[in-house]
Amino acid sequence: MNIVIFGPPGAGKGTQSNYIVKKFNLFPLSTGEFLRKEIKNKTELGSKIASIVNSGSLVSDEIASKLNEKIICQQQYKNRIIFDGYPRNIIQAQNLEFLLKKYDQKIDIVIKLAVKLESIKKRISGRSVCSLCGKIYNDFYNPAPKNSNCCSSKFLHKRGDDTLEVATKRFQTYEKATEPLLDFYKKLGLLKVVDGESPIDQIYKEISDILALVEAWL
Repeated sequence: MNIVIFGPPGAGKGTQSNYIVKKFNLFPLSTGEFLRKEIKNKTELGSKIASIVNSGSLVSDEIASKLNEKIICQQQYKNRIIFDGYPRNIIQAQNLEFLLKKYDQKIDIVIKLAVKLESIKKRISGRSVCSLCGKIYNDFYNPAPKNSNCCSSKFLHKRGDDTLEVATKRFQTYEKATEPLLDFYKKLGLLKVVDGESPIDQIYKEISDILALVEAWL
């Protein structure tokens, strides 16, 4: 079973992906992570990627496709990949369809976590991290304990980009970029929309139920 999962920054996509990977024994394919790995390993492709990134440009669809093919072509990952952060545009979606077909595979389901802008604002702008233990809290949903020596206010800090302005911009960019992609997968009959406003456990159950049905059909 190959899965694509979509969700704006702050939607909880990473959390749900981690649960899905464990339960259904999938391989998480993050294009961004593989870009960084190629650079770190100083491969020929990594040197090319580093040059592009350092110039402030975006990596081409062709390079992204080559990175993904390194995983898709391996028998051990056949039909057990979850694509996180890819595809990002129609060309990438078409390239992915071509690659999967080349290795006798296909996308079986596309999950979209639907979350409203107001919720994203709270999830991102309310986020804080304890500098001592690394725990993540949220002023609105999961505030830090008041009587804790470790996670007291003097040790909590916010990331510089966790602001309402940045949260809004990220959400709008995501919506604009993914709209044609969602239409693309909807026409293929692969899109399932899950309410990302629900509690984490409820979201996970809904996604698990959907994937269990898909798995049963395969």
